[in-house]
Amino acid sequence: MRNFDPVSLRLFIAVCEERNIATAARREAIVPSAVSKRISQMEEAAGVTLLERGRRGVAVTAAGEVLCRYARESLQLLDRMQAELGAFAEGVQGHVRVFGSKSAVAQFLPEDISLFAQRYLDVRVSLEEREIWEVVRGVEEGRADIGVCWDAVDMRGLRTLPYHRDHLAVVVHPAHPLARKRSVSFVDTIDYEHVDIVARSIMQTTQRSAAAAAGKQMRYRIQVSTVDAAYRIVAAQLAVAIVPAEEASAIQQALGLKVIPLSDKWAKRQFVVLVREKGLSLPAQLLVQSLSSSEGIQPRRSGRSK
Repeated sequence: MRNFDPVSLRLFIAVCEERNIATAARREAIVPSAVSKRISQMEEAAGVTLLERGRRGVAVTAAGEVLCRYARESLQLLDRMQAELGAFAEGVQGHVRVFGSKSAVAQFLPEDISLFAQRYLDVRVSLEEREIWEVVRGVEEGRADIGVCWDAVDMRGLRTLPYHRDHLAVVVHPAHPLARKRSVSFVDTIDYEHVDIVARSIMQTTQRSAAAAAGKQMRYRIQVSTVDAAYRIVAAQLAVAIVPAEEASAIQQALGLKVIPLSDKWAKRQFVVLVREKGLSLPAQLLVQSLSSSEGIQPRRSGRSK
């Protein structure tokens, strides 16, 4: 509708907020008659009454409230468009909020964000480590622009792009009965006592389900909150631990532990980049492209433990 131009929408928002045409006109530095004329044109074009006019001001109708809401959203999108177009001329600038699952942060996400930051110096990327369901919910609710996590949960209709993969393994002491094996099924580890890493509850839930499917029950001897602590427990010959092989490789030599890949299909995990379908800023779009382009790159070995 031609009468619903940005100027008219901005004037209508002002009237809705001030509840008075004259006051809104002073605020927008325009004569009241011009404001009244534009609103009348919008009402004629829409075929509904947007304002109920009285001696002391105006009341916004139900239809007017709807228009006011969409007007605000439309002007916000226009402002964002202008800002992003301007970024092309001045260099990309902005702030991108990222929620990452614990395994993603421990293995590869910080390094990939670092590569992006070196290219776009004026883009600030904040990274928060969260549980997988918090990553999904944060993106869905708009608290995060981008999420990165294992695809083991419902993504709630968010758009996903493939990211890195990893491979779960059992970490054991060199004197452990499993230490000589080149690979092992998860079921073969259940008869031994495990470390319960509470910081990785999705992984623990998956393991319990796999044990139940085999008619067995997990035996947890010790509960810890970090992977570093789990490695220490294994080194003390108190239990075995299930962790990503890529993550454990960094500690393997330092503590003299054995890292044995699991042969189970579910042990090969796919990580994904999560975004909402609409409203992604230019800096966020560029970061998504950068992360998804690193899909085929072998994850870097990291000593991170959380």
